[in-house]
Formats: sequence, structure tokens, C-alpha cells
Amino acid sequence: MEPVQVPAITAVVESPNSIPIGQEVTRLRDLSPQQWKSGIAAWLGWLFDGLDMHLYVLVAAPFVAVLLGIGDTSDPRVGYYGSWIQAAFLIGWALGGGFFGRIADRIGRSRALMLTILTYALFTGLSFFAQTWWQLLIFRFLAALGIGGEWAVGASLLSETWPRRWRPWMAAVLQTGVNLGVMLAALAVFVLAEAPKRYVFLVGVLPAFLTLWIRRAVPETEEWHKAKQQSAHATPGFVELFRGPIRRTTVLTLLVCALALTAHWAFLFWYVQHLRNLPNLSTWEAADKDRLVSQMVWVVIVSSIAGNFLAALIARYLKYRRAIALLCLGYALSMFATYCTPLDHRTLWYGYIAIGLCQGVFALFTMYMPPLFPTLLRTTGAGFCYNFGRIAAGLGTVFFGLFSKVGDYRMALLYAGFLFLPAAAIALMLPEPPDEELAEAAS
Repeated sequence: MEPVQVPAITAVVESPNSIPIGQEVTRLRDLSPQQWKSGIAAWLGWLFDGLDMHLYVLVAAPFVAVLLGIGDTSDPRVGYYGSWIQAAFLIGWALGGGFFGRIADRIGRSRALMLTILTYALFTGLSFFAQTWWQLLIFRFLAALGIGGEWAVGASLLSETWPRRWRPWMAAVLQTGVNLGVMLAALAVFVLAEAPKRYVFLVGVLPAFLTLWIRRAVPETEEWHKAKQQSAHATPGFVELFRGPIRRTTVLTLLVCALALTAHWAFLFWYVQHLRNLPNLSTWEAADKDRLVSQMVWVVIVSSIAGNFLAALIARYLKYRRAIALLCLGYALSMFATYCTPLDHRTLWYGYIAIGLCQGVFALFTMYMPPLFPTLLRTTGAGFCYNFGRIAAGLGTVFFGLFSKVGDYRMALLYAGFLFLPAAAIALMLPEPPDEELAEAAS
């Protein structure tokens, strides 16, 4: 079995055709141009990830109602078919993480990043042409392959190029890209509130233009090149994730991600539907509901951006596993406080702030997970473990929806929040990144 590799602690001489292994610099101005380009490419990839993944969530009920020929968004068929479309998206996200993660370990991070962005931009745009719910399901599934792959590729690209000691803050900044993408999606829905809902998907084509710059400006990482040369071009197989000391890390990470992501995506999907169907909004026009949803999404996302940096601060003092456990516990308590009793839209936003702050836990996974795995299994391992949880999340979106009364998804949200409790317990058994442990021992 291949021994676990860890990134080199000392800097390497920069090659004109590759990005150097993460140098232990202390100032932004000391970063090389190649490091800046890798960081910008990963951040923009995540920005458009957030945009494309959230466009459907924001218009799910009214658009699915149109596809079904139903005028009432509270009709149970709207929630049922809408949740299956979201489930297909999350399952595609999981499969894309593993598929493109494997490709990135074989052909390199930069080229794989282009492929993932082109995939999700193309199929998000094609969602405009959907005429039935199952056509939309297929387009969302295919778009999700690229979104899931981009997470793993972008995270590995940054973990191999930027300074190790900056990882918690890099994770916060990278996750902020996703948050801003979601805000852009909400802005698009706000601006297009009077237009047919399908038009918002055309906004999702914009990321395709990013690949033109990535192809020209972003080289491969030195660490990937060195690992490829040392392996004599023999990439370790997927089954290595379940052998030797890596197996325990793989299993624990899978469990934490499956539990946390199931609860998280149940919130992301059902809180919007719950908000739209509040009794005190029953007389509102559809366009007014769209604007309110967009505003509430901004409340959640602004709180989540602050939560990213709060999570980074906690991780600096408590390290990753304790920070992940603490934030999962906070997420569970926030969900309980928000949905244990019926609240109107004027009160719900307090709960949205608390939930958003706890969502910083998912920023930590960005930089925490890739270094847990050997270099030539890094994108495969991080992509598989994190994104496999989305299969559970996809099925969980449908499962928790079954607990809801017609048009009222409060109980689905309440029950989903309890999944963060076992996630917090298991997180305490996770290891810290091997390269950081080695660096601390050497200092």
C-alpha cells in the first residue's frame, strides 16, 4: 500500500510552468503571481458554484408549478416533484465530486477546473429550455456533476499552493465566494421577479467565460507534478481510500459530511419553501414573495459570510475537529430555536442570523479535508468524502419533506436539525491534517 504522503514543509524553486508548493510566507505581497492566480481561479469557481447551485432553490416552487401546469405553489405535488429535482441535483453533486476528483488527480488541477466550470455553466443554461419536471431534473443532475467536481478541484488547488498556516482564513475567503454567488442568485431573482422563472437559468451561463482565462493563466501545481513523477505515472486506485490508516479517516469524514450536509441542505431547500407558504403571506402577490425570499436569503448569506471568519477564528484556537464539533452543535441548537414553534416572517430572520453564523462549519471542510489524503488521492478523497454526503442530503431532502403538512415545512426543518448532534460527536474523533501536525512537531 502506498504510504501516506504529506506536502513538503520547505519551499521549492518556482518553475515557469507550474505553481510552487505552498510557501510559508507571512505577507500577501510575498505571494507569487502563480499563487495569486490559483487563488483567484478557485475563488471565482466557487463564486459561480454558489450562483448556479442556488438559482433553482430560489424559484423551485413557482417554476415546478409552471412545469406541472399547477397554479398553486402550496399544492403537495409541487413540493414532491421539486424535492426530487433537488435530490437529483445533490446526488449529481456527489457523483461529480468523485468523478472529477479522479480526473483532477490524473490530468491535473487546472485542466479539471476548466471542465467542471464548463459542465455546470452549460447545463444550468439548458435548464431554461425544460418543458417538464423530469427534463429539469436531468439538467440539474448534469449541472451538479460540474459543481461537485469544482469544489474538490478548487480546494486541492489552494491547499497545494497557499501557505499552510493561512488555511483557516483561506477556507473562510473561499467559502465567501460561494456565499456571494448565492447573493448574486438572489439578486438575479429579485431583478427578474416579473419575468418567467425560467429566465433566471440563463444567468448561469456566465461562468463559462471564466475557463478562457484559466486555460491561459493558471498552471498546474508543483506538488502535483512531483507526486506524478515519483509515482512513475501510476496513480493509486480509489480502493486505497479504504485501506490502511487512511480507511479510518475516510469513514469518519464520510459520516460527518453525510449527517451535516443532509441537515444543511434540508434547511437550504425547505426554508425558502416554508417562507413562501407562511399563513401571513397568503395574500401577497408572487412577485412580492420573490422579493421577500431574496431579502431573506441575503440575511442568511451575510450571516454565513461572518460565520466563515468566526469558524476560522475558532479553528485557530481549538483546531479543526473541535471547531467543527462546536459549530455543528450550534447549528442544531439554532435550528431547534427557529422551528420549534411557528414564527412569522418578521421573527424568522433572527433565527436565520444564528443559522447563518453556524454555516461557517462548511468553510472549514474546504482546507481541512484535502491534506488528510495523499497527494495523488487528494482530490479523489476530498471530493468523494465531502460530496458523498450529498447523496444522503438529496434523499434526506425528500425524506424530511414527507414529515410536513401541506405547504408547511417547519417540522421537516426541525427534525433535520437534530442530525447535527451525531455529526458533532463523530467530528471529535477526526484527526488533524498530518502536514500541520508534522510542522508543529518540527517547530
